[in-house]
Amino acid sequence: MSVGVTTSAPLPPTSDTSAFSLVDYVVFVLLLVLSLAIGLYHACRGWGQHTTGQLLMADRKMSCLPVALSLLATFQSAVAILGVPSEIYRFGTQYWFLGCSYFLGLLIPAHIFIPIFYRLHLTSAYEYLELRFNKTVRVCGTVTFIFQMVIYMGVVLYAPSLALNAVTGFDLWLSVLTLGIVCAIYTALGGLKAVIWTDVFQTLVMFLGQLAVIIVGSAKVGGLGHVWDLASQHGRISGIELDPDPFVRHTFWTLAFGGVFMMLSLYGVNQAQVQRYLSSRTEKAAVLSCYAVFPCQQVVLCMGCLIGLVMFAYYQIHPMSIQQSQAAPDQFVLYFVMDLLKDLPGLPGLFVACLFSGSLSTISSAFNSLATVTMEDLIRPWFPEFSEVRATMLSRILAFGYGLLCLGMAYISSQMGPVLQGAIVGLLAGLVMAFWIGIGSLVSSTRASVAPAPWNESSNLTTVTLTTLMPPATLSRPAGLQRLYSLSYLWYSAHNSTTVIVVGLIVSLLTGGMRGRTLNPRTIYPVLPRLLALLPVSCQKRLHCKSYSQDLPKDTVMFPEKMRNGILKDSGDREATPEAEKDPAHNGSSPAILQETSL
Repeated sequence: MSVGVTTSAPLPPTSDTSAFSLVDYVVFVLLLVLSLAIGLYHACRGWGQHTTGQLLMADRKMSCLPVALSLLATFQSAVAILGVPSEIYRFGTQYWFLGCSYFLGLLIPAHIFIPIFYRLHLTSAYEYLELRFNKTVRVCGTVTFIFQMVIYMGVVLYAPSLALNAVTGFDLWLSVLTLGIVCAIYTALGGLKAVIWTDVFQTLVMFLGQLAVIIVGSAKVGGLGHVWDLASQHGRISGIELDPDPFVRHTFWTLAFGGVFMMLSLYGVNQAQVQRYLSSRTEKAAVLSCYAVFPCQQVVLCMGCLIGLVMFAYYQIHPMSIQQSQAAPDQFVLYFVMDLLKDLPGLPGLFVACLFSGSLSTISSAFNSLATVTMEDLIRPWFPEFSEVRATMLSRILAFGYGLLCLGMAYISSQMGPVLQGAIVGLLAGLVMAFWIGIGSLVSSTRASVAPAPWNESSNLTTVTLTTLMPPATLSRPAGLQRLYSLSYLWYSAHNSTTVIVVGLIVSLLTGGMRGRTLNPRTIYPVLPRLLALLPVSCQKRLHCKSYSQDLPKDTVMFPEKMRNGILKDSGDREATPEAEKDPAHNGSSPAILQETSL
């Protein structure tokens, strides 16, 4: 996940917080060296014999645990590590209820999305759109994803580097270039397997860095019990806010249910996550990896919230300096860590390594997923005769090219003001409706008289920057369009999804629907029959349910199937997929069952 940060101009670092010891630099450099070494190791194994399947899908042989940790690390960016504690420090623990959304937000992908994607033997999530609709929809989805992720990469790379420069005196562009180049090299050479195993290593570093801050900080303020007491006395321990108003920034309903749609956008259909599910050796391993993310996400959320509470308790005992109190919200955590750990050589370096691990894991996943969708959705369908050697080389070039493009976007981020950043990212967050609401909220907030601006956080890729610019609590209750513009950012995914479904259904009905085309039943999950099957038999009889099952044969002539070159088979082509012949586990050894119920 990612939490929005500002890109405000850095304050000059103070002498007592910017001093990095030699041990700190060694710890930080070790992170980069080991990450690069893991990537080069997987690149050198079988060099010259790699295929695009190995490079982009890890040969579909990954086990459950590394995939689960990689799923966790992909959106646990440096922005989130800086953002969640700052949110808790400023506004209390209401954000903690976001953990309630993780249950449904991961259960639905595990039982609906993964079985459909896995049994179709996809490589790109957008191949599903062609199977279900047509090639135009597939290309539109791919182009939108590429546009979104390229901008997102620049922000994720630049924002933590800027915050680090402000607090520690780290050279801004040296850190940006180092991160971008190291990440591009090991992603391009090692492929998805290297990305997953570096994610495992970087997840451990993130865990250790945050744990060190919690242990040292709580010890200096008298223990976690005293931390909790201080937070309670000052109103930082939030109760359950049951206000159903979707325009209230954080309520239980907003976090627990609006967060479900946000989680589905990240863990259900995002290419970076779908690619990891499909790299699992079996469908069961993919489902288990999704299950394993749930406790891991809860632990990560708890650690971020505890750091925020420890920071609050610490500054009740040791008041902030003038410079710290004037810092941007995304710099609070770094000032706190440098102040807390300055007498413990190596620990500041560990936290900086933790911060950069978050950036590396997120950016490497973006590079690899972008190379995959470009190759599978935009190149192979038009050039089906590409040899395996040329396709593998081109995949590496694409991954490295996206790395260079990321550096360019980081530079553009440094030149853009916050309003322009919000406008661009808002455009991506729904293409029409979110653009309208996002820009409207920016315009209305600049015209309104506001109280001290709270810092909004988001766990949605498409609102990583926009949420820092969300309208703060105004002195007067907004009305009319301004009321719409104050919609909580956690409802953006639900709002946009509903808009797409409603408009799509209306247009489909007006234009003739399927127009006689045969629907591939493998692209449909029978939600209603599965839910009705949970009812008692007597209730099913009262509803006059008629259910039947239909085995889907492994070789279907009526529906298009995926071929190795990225093109979908013609209805008359009965040739078996080469990958499926080699690996029967991915050909659906147990045929999918389609249950339909008529009421």
